[in-house]
Order: sequence, then C-alpha cells, then structure tokens
Amino acid sequence: MFRSYAFLLALLAFSFATRAQSRFGFEYRAAAKVVEGTDTLSNAWAGGLNTPQFSHIDLDNDGRADLFAFDHESSRVYTFLNVAAPGTTAGRRWQYAPQYESIFPDSLRNWVLLRDYDCDGRPDIFTYTSGGNIAVLRNVLANGRPSFQRAFSQLRFSGNFSGTANLNIGAYNLPAIQDVNGDGKLDIMSYDFVASVVIEQYINTSPGTCGSALTFARTATQWGDLRACGACAEFGIGTAPCFTAAKTTHTGGHNLLLVDLDGDGDQDLLDGRDNCPELTRLLNQGTTAAPLLTQAGISASFPSAATPARVPVFPAGYLLDANFDGTPDLVVAPNMLTNQADQVSMRNNVQLFTNAAATGAPAYTNQAAGFLQNTMIDVSEGAAPTLGDIDGDGLPDLLIGNHADRVNNVYRAALAYYRNVGTRARPVFQLVSRDYLGLSAQNLQGLKPMLVDLNRDGALDLAYAAWGLATNQIYYILNTARAGQPASFDPAAVRTFKGQGSGTTTPPTNPSLTDGTLPYRQGDMPFFTDVDNDGYVDLLIGTNEIREPGMALRYFRNRARGPLDSAFVLVNNDFGRIRDANGARPLNLAPAVADFDGDGLPDLVTADASGYLRLFSNFRAQSAALFTERTDLIYNPLKASYEPARLGLDVYAHYGLTAADLNGDGAPELLVGTQAGGLLSFGTINRTTTATRAEAAAALALSIYPNPAIATATVETAQPTRLTVLDLTGRVVQTLGTAQRRHALTLSGLSPGVYLVRAVGNDGATAVQRLAVQ
Repeated sequence: MFRSYAFLLALLAFSFATRAQSRFGFEYRAAAKVVEGTDTLSNAWAGGLNTPQFSHIDLDNDGRADLFAFDHESSRVYTFLNVAAPGTTAGRRWQYAPQYESIFPDSLRNWVLLRDYDCDGRPDIFTYTSGGNIAVLRNVLANGRPSFQRAFSQLRFSGNFSGTANLNIGAYNLPAIQDVNGDGKLDIMSYDFVASVVIEQYINTSPGTCGSALTFARTATQWGDLRACGACAEFGIGTAPCFTAAKTTHTGGHNLLLVDLDGDGDQDLLDGRDNCPELTRLLNQGTTAAPLLTQAGISASFPSAATPARVPVFPAGYLLDANFDGTPDLVVAPNMLTNQADQVSMRNNVQLFTNAAATGAPAYTNQAAGFLQNTMIDVSEGAAPTLGDIDGDGLPDLLIGNHADRVNNVYRAALAYYRNVGTRARPVFQLVSRDYLGLSAQNLQGLKPMLVDLNRDGALDLAYAAWGLATNQIYYILNTARAGQPASFDPAAVRTFKGQGSGTTTPPTNPSLTDGTLPYRQGDMPFFTDVDNDGYVDLLIGTNEIREPGMALRYFRNRARGPLDSAFVLVNNDFGRIRDANGARPLNLAPAVADFDGDGLPDLVTADASGYLRLFSNFRAQSAALFTERTDLIYNPLKASYEPARLGLDVYAHYGLTAADLNGDGAPELLVGTQAGGLLSFGTINRTTTATRAEAAAALALSIYPNPAIATATVETAQPTRLTVLDLTGRVVQTLGTAQRRHALTLSGLSPGVYLVRAVGNDGATAVQRLAVQ
C-alpha cells in the first residue's frame, strides 16, 4: 500500500512538472555575444554591479567554491558558478548562474555575509533583521542544493552587566564575522550602533570547539583604544588628539574586514567609511588579547601609495579566491545605500587585488581590469535598452541609455551604442560609442531611449525621455535617411512632445482627467506601440506622476493628424489599473509590448520597483477592464518550475525593457535594463504559434506567397480582409486598410527578418501567418 501511495505521489509530481514545463514563459538566456574592445564579455547579460557584497558558497555541491553576491542598493542576489575555462591562465572562470538565486530568501536586506557557524562545511547566512539585530539562517542541504532555515532571529551577548542583551549593529555597519582569536569559532567586530565611533568586539563563548550556539561576550567596547573622528581616515588613540589632514566631517556606517596584514599572527583591520573613498589599514601591533594601535600603523594608502584601494564612496573589503589559485585575494567594492546624493560613477568600481603570498602576510597586486563588473555590460546605473537597425545592414543594433555617469566631473546621462556585427542567426554586439550622438552635452539624467518609426516613412526615429534637471520631457529626433539606409540623426534638430488634452474617441477611465499633460516626473518611461490597432504608434508612459490625476500607466492615443509633436492625446490615465501586491500603484513602472507568447497578438510586459516582471497577455482585449497579470514567468531549470523574476527591491530602482527577435528564430528576446547599469536577457519558452479564434482563422484560408519573399508578396484570403504587417515586437510596419481578397505587399523598405501578417475579416475573424523577408 505504501509503495502504491509513493508511486502515486511521484506520478502526480511528474504530472505537475510536465504541466509546468508546457506553460509559456521566459528563461534566462544570453541573447548575443558582446564585445568591448578586444574583450568578449563572459557575463555580458548578468545585469551589472553597483554595491555587491561577496561571499563564497558551493552552489552545485561539486566541492568547489562558487560565488554569492548581494547588492546593497537593490537587495538583489547574484550567483556565479566556478566552471572550467580551458585555454585561460587559471583554467577556471566565474559563470553567471541565475537559477540558484531563488535558493536565497527574498527578504534579505542591507547586508548579507555567508559564514559557516556550525562547522558542517556549508556557509550559513548572517544578515540584518529588524531593529538592527543579526539574523542567522542555517544552510541545510536539500536535493543536493543549499536551502536555508532560520536558526536565530537575534544574537545576544554578555558583558559587564547582569544578564544578556541583543547584539545590535544596525543596518549600515558591515561587521567582520570571522575568527578573531584563533579558536575556530566565529566572532564579531563592528562599530557601535549608536554613533559609529568605536569598534566593539564580541568573542564567541559557545561551548565546544565549533561555537554553534552563537553566544557572545563583549570583550572590548573600544577596541585598541581607537575612536573614529569626524573626517575620512581620521582617528584618535586614547586621549590623544585626532590625526590626519582635516576633511569634510562625515557620519554614517563603517565596513570592517579582518586580515592578518603583517603576518604576526593576530588580526588587523581594514576599515571603509561612508562618504569616504579610502580603505584604511589599522595594524594591530599588540596581541589579540591586548590590541595596540599607533599612528604609524594607520594608513589610508593601503595596500600601497602607488595603487591604493579607492572607490568613490564607502569601500568594503572581501576575502575571496577570485583567481582560483587557492589563496584568498582582496576584492573592494562600494557599499552605499543609494547614489542619490553622492552622484558618483558606478562603472569600474569593483576592484581586485590578487594575493601572491601563499602563507604569511598577503602581497596584494592591483588588477586594473577589476573583478566581475568588467565581464558585464555596465553603463553605470539605470540601464534602459532599445533595439533597432541603426547602420542599415538589416540587423538589430543596441542602444542603452543610463540614469547618469560621472565623466570629467560631470554627472550626466548618455547613450551607449553597440553595433550588431554578427549574423541574423548569431548576433554579436560590438561597443562603438559610450556617448552616441554626443547627447551627454545636453546634461540630462534618466535617459530612456526608444527606436521607433514615428512619421511612418519606414525609417526608425529616436525618441527618449530624460530629466532636464527641472522637468522630465519626451524628446525625439527624426531620422532623415531613407528606409534601409544607415540612420541619420541630428541632435540639433531635437524636438519635444506636447500632450494635447483629453481624448474624445474613448471616455477616460478617470473622471477627474484634466488637460492631458504628458507626465513629467523624473524616471518616466515611454513606450511607443500601436495600442488601438489603427496603424499609428501610440504612447504608453510608466510614471510616478502625482501632480496630474492618474496612476502608474498612462495611454496617449496617436490621433494621426496635425503636427507630430502634438499627435498624442490622453485616453486613459490608469491604463489596465495595474497595482502591486498591496493594491497600491507600482513605483517606477516600465512597459514593453511584443507578441511574446506567439498567438499573433501583442502582450504587455512591465517591470517596477518591486523587482517583479508582469505579463498581460493580449492586453488589447483587456483594455476595458482591470488587466489580468501573471508574475510566475521565469522558468527555473534547476527546480523545473516557474517563479517570479528576482530583479531586486529598491524604491529608487528604474528598469528599462525592450524586445526584438535577435537571432532570427521568430520569437522576440526580452532585455531588462537594471538599476545596476547592466542588462538581463530572457528568451521565450513553450511559445505557441496558434492563430486566435482557430476555427474562424481557418475559414479565412490565409495564404502568402512567395514565402520567403524579397521585394513583393501576395496575400490571399477566402473573404475580404484588411492587412497589418508587424515586426516581432508588435510594431506596425505596413497597413492595408481596404478589405479585399487579394493584397500585394511591397517589401522593399523592410529589413530582412521575420514579420507577422495579420488578416482581419469584416466579422472580426483573424488569422496570422509569418512572412520571412530576405
């Protein structure tokens, strides 16, 4: 009986897994090779890095140390496998492996360090929890993979007082959780929670050799008699006055790392301070029990005056075997909460100092290329991609706008241009310029571009939303080249769109709809697509606008007459009535439209500050009511199931979405620009190609010949139909509005690729068929 029951459970599990696999969704997939200079980026589509906190962990249970990173700014988890790399110096490399990210709880915030507290060889999670406490989650192996169970919701310590107290370090101090005194147990050192002026030391007093009970005694309330003074790299020892040159006074947290820097057997400290660039060395010239600090042992030029560890703001150090030689190296990265006030460059900030000493004092050498960030697309922060043929070769190229980057001491946005130098089936993006068209000279921020044919001449124009330091506007530059030729954009000819009041063809959803002004909040995200299927591109805007009535997604219809800058009229200021899990408007919403699921009808995908992707299938059919969404979109092959996207949670995060068929397989790829300045790439799986209303579609007997075609094609149907030709992003490229049984399509203005021909009968019956243009 038991065997039968077990067999039934296994059969049901298999059935559910099979059903899950047959559903439409997305999976992480590298969309193309990416080349910058002479380097092919090995983790091009990992999403960029801003404020990563690094730890080692064996993710795939192969006995090798893999890599975990937690981004302080976005609360996003990254996972990388340690894989073979024949032909390289180390013979190994780090490979982005997002299928392991959902192993980690989505509740992680502020700081996360992986440390093995129970001596089972598997690192456990130490992290911030409410009230400034430290939570510990035990790593329990399940199905050959790590899983985490909460073991401690807070840690406690004893001291020169009766009883015990919470070991509270706050949200902004990154502690050193390491063995301080060499007894094999994890101890903790951190700046004090209240003022971040003195370093407190907590020694693990748990019984036994492992210390897994995690009880602590505070053995120092001012380690080494040291106090942090008001300026960067400024300290006082004992009652002596503060030393180092006077600088701007700062407050805030500290990041600590313990390393025996001089090889004398006790632990020294590396200290990174908020609002400061230096990673300061604090040498313990005494003993573990009686630390001694002197002015000579404190240096802000570590590891050397020639190549000091410097990041623009709040450096943190991590010990990792980054180059696979068995010796711990030093990785340094910024650890601030946001870049809102500092406005520094977030590119090339993850530094690597390899250690050439197998034993004794480490011998650090700076590696100019940095660590991991140099293997990714990274445009500083707030990446917003768009795809389209810029050079006229028929292949989609890539433009990426950013929120901003500090270049030549100016914090401004720019467009990065990656030309597609590959083939239709094998795209390769080659970096051409980090400041395409010189748009940085406009001193904008939050640049969100889109390549779209605005004036229906067959050539892609450039539209972009950007913050002009006073208001947000949507700009456009018309392409003066003919269709199929290299684009010609003149930045001096830039224009802006103007909202033209409320629409008259469709009643607005919100009765308090006012004059239809285009949203003008920083971070507004436009997307041009034909919403009403009339052959003209309309405008969707994701916005946080509150000065004009409305919610997160606004729909402006193209009225198809008058000047282009006045073409868009507000129809619906709460399009789809999109809400987050709490029923509130989603912040920083970004839309994109394409036929993702393959039914011949456009779908809407959004991203927002919650870190979720949302899919609204065939959104046109839902436009009169609340959109029906799906968030379990990402197929995880490790679990053979769908799960929500893990983009991070950050109220400051802005995402950018775009879609196009990059590899000629007839299905669009989805690119997601992240706040960390990089791109994630998703392909579709279990995509259908079933025409809508199958019986009625069959009755139309849609036929296209020749197919593939070069210059012209004939379309025939059994009854009179109107035709629309769309590319795979849902963009209308040709419309034949007169209903007839035979249509002649002129294809000379279309780039080679796959298109959708949609035929609609007078009774609404619809059929869709692919047309390959050569």
